[in-house]
Amino acid sequence: MRRLIVFFLFSFLQVLAAQNTYSISGKVTSENLPLPYANIILDGTTKGAITDENGKFIITNVSQGTYNIVVSFTGFTTQKKKITISNSDVVINFELNQSDALDEVIVTGTLKAVSRLESPVPVEVYSPTFLKKNPTPNIFEALQNVNGVRPQLNCNVCNTGDIHINGLEGPYTLVMIDGMPIVSGLSTVYGLSGIPNSLIEQVEIVKGPASSLYGSEAVGGLINIITKLPENAPRFFADGFVTGWGEANLDVGFKSKVGEKATVLFGANYFNYSNPIDNNNDNFTDVTLQDRISIFQKWDFERANNRKFSLAGRYFYEDRWGGEMQWSPSYRGGDEVYGESIYTSRFEFLGNYQLPIKEKVNFQFSYSDHDQNSVYGNTPYLAQQRIGFGQFIWDKKVSKHDLLIGTALRYNYYNDNTTATVNADEVTIPSLFIQDEINFTKKQSVLLGMRYDYDSRHGNIFTPRIAYRFKPTEDDIIRLNAGTGFRVVNLFTEDHAALTGSREVVIEEALKPEESYNINLNYLKKLYLNNGMMFTFDTSVWYTYFTNAILPDYDTNPNQIIYDNLDGHSTSKGISFNADAVFGNGIKASLGATYQDVSQTENGTTTRQILTERFTGVWSFSYKHYPTNLTLDYTGNIYGSMRLPLLGELDPRQEYSPIWSIQNIQLTYDGFDNFEIYGGVKNLLNWTPNKGNPFIIARADDPFDENVQFDNNGNAVPTADNPYALTFDPSYVYGPNQGIRAFVGLRYKLN
Repeated sequence: MRRLIVFFLFSFLQVLAAQNTYSISGKVTSENLPLPYANIILDGTTKGAITDENGKFIITNVSQGTYNIVVSFTGFTTQKKKITISNSDVVINFELNQSDALDEVIVTGTLKAVSRLESPVPVEVYSPTFLKKNPTPNIFEALQNVNGVRPQLNCNVCNTGDIHINGLEGPYTLVMIDGMPIVSGLSTVYGLSGIPNSLIEQVEIVKGPASSLYGSEAVGGLINIITKLPENAPRFFADGFVTGWGEANLDVGFKSKVGEKATVLFGANYFNYSNPIDNNNDNFTDVTLQDRISIFQKWDFERANNRKFSLAGRYFYEDRWGGEMQWSPSYRGGDEVYGESIYTSRFEFLGNYQLPIKEKVNFQFSYSDHDQNSVYGNTPYLAQQRIGFGQFIWDKKVSKHDLLIGTALRYNYYNDNTTATVNADEVTIPSLFIQDEINFTKKQSVLLGMRYDYDSRHGNIFTPRIAYRFKPTEDDIIRLNAGTGFRVVNLFTEDHAALTGSREVVIEEALKPEESYNINLNYLKKLYLNNGMMFTFDTSVWYTYFTNAILPDYDTNPNQIIYDNLDGHSTSKGISFNADAVFGNGIKASLGATYQDVSQTENGTTTRQILTERFTGVWSFSYKHYPTNLTLDYTGNIYGSMRLPLLGELDPRQEYSPIWSIQNIQLTYDGFDNFEIYGGVKNLLNWTPNKGNPFIIARADDPFDENVQFDNNGNAVPTADNPYALTFDPSYVYGPNQGIRAFVGLRYKLN
């Protein structure tokens, strides 16, 4: 009887509760058309709904009270409304506007802030959301999912690397921070490390020469890392993660008002990996151990008439080593146990000041000081580089002409302890440049540019360019770019293979500057469907021709790396395709593919460039389930075969790499106020380059070549102990040695 009473009481309470709950219904549209698969949630609750094919939704069993109802759809602006439920159901409708990511403001292509759609130079933009899909401790690794861009490791031991764009070697890529060319030469390996991802506003990438605006090194393309303005940054943020290999990364920062007219943004990054692992059993560390700290500070000052004035600085210190598993600092520089140990100390200072005059004239300046104390086995490499840069830019509009006139001065000091640098290399390069963008109509514009540089070592250097933009419809853009580029080379700041291993470095002549000629055709198409789906297609075809190319020759003599100007030419040509899609219901996907042919022709013979793949592919898939606050991210890449540097005809390692792929998956929960929890698995396929090879590092058991016998010409000869006639060489590397690993992290942001 008691159970029966309890049952009826419980049933009565349920009926009573149902009588005190209500429903919220309505319709979501865009441009007066139904928007299916939009997400509707009641903020702070687990209640929500998804619109049907007619854009209609209903949320039931909602108690009395006041709520914020949020409607979101990928590719559209999120809308929030406050509603109050008292004694009746609520009907509410939403009209969402498209949020076109292509309308981002960019500065890299033309040195001035313009809409990405209006720029005559195609610029790819990557936001912090892109970086969060596959969390990495530095931008270098994050770029592995950008189509046509590949982070290339250059040494199995020290794990230093560079960025390849469209198959061109890392030194052809200029890396900038806030538009300042302070990451170059000696710092190229480290310039993309230590910048807290939370401080990055966006990353802009230009593929193709940009020397007419940026001078030397912008031959193959450039990467511009733009940091947040202090006023746009959160009041406080922290982001940290750890991996199953023992890696730990932490970003922290805050902004603060200083007085009435200054705002400061402070950020710090700390990364530590101190767990030697040797999964391929060669007695060498699979991944370099690192202890790194970077401190960043940026000031923004309010001035009359909204004139700009900002200052920023960064300090970077890193202690990294790789080598035999038993190595310790006591063996540093000796010939008992092999290790490559690099101490790096670097600081940067940069600023932007708009002159207090009627005309819009900006003075941009930067200075960097880089000190490297390193040893490669028993070979010391002690180097210093200082770069000072300043430029005035006058932005002037006259009728249909949008002019940019500038003058720049770049100072470069470099010195090291190698025989190649008897005296310190010190040079000051003055420059003049002018750019005129002529807007004929809303559909057509042309950009003309010319730069003049004077280098005391090479004389006068001219680099012109032309860009044409045609917009036949609001959803179609055609861009045609052509231009030249040049590059002045310092080998030892760019190629650590010259220092690691036992190959002899041979410089056959006084090296001349490289020159390039490029043409690029780009077509962009936007497509909007009535059911809310949105697609963007971006295709480019390019051709680059190089004279005086300087490429390391690993083939002529297996025991040497020979550098000289190519007696002939080299070319880079290819086609790339990107597609971005918004399918609705929280689903967003992107796909990119590049086919390229990079070769060199000398004495009538054409050979394929070493360590360069023929095709690459990248993809990402994101799905957010709003009712549970969970987001799934699946990212990956695939690389085609590339020719690898062997040590001779007897070398048993594969001459060409296999097709390989790195794939990652991540799950993020953002249901807490200000907090996000994320975790996942990196390198799902557990791919490493040692698969299919008898070994990766040649003569890993004899890194000082104590048991190698040589003939009268200095060539290694086969012996019972060395049947393949090898010397110690860690330059056979084309992908990361790090296998599958889990990771988990936590983000906090206070706006």
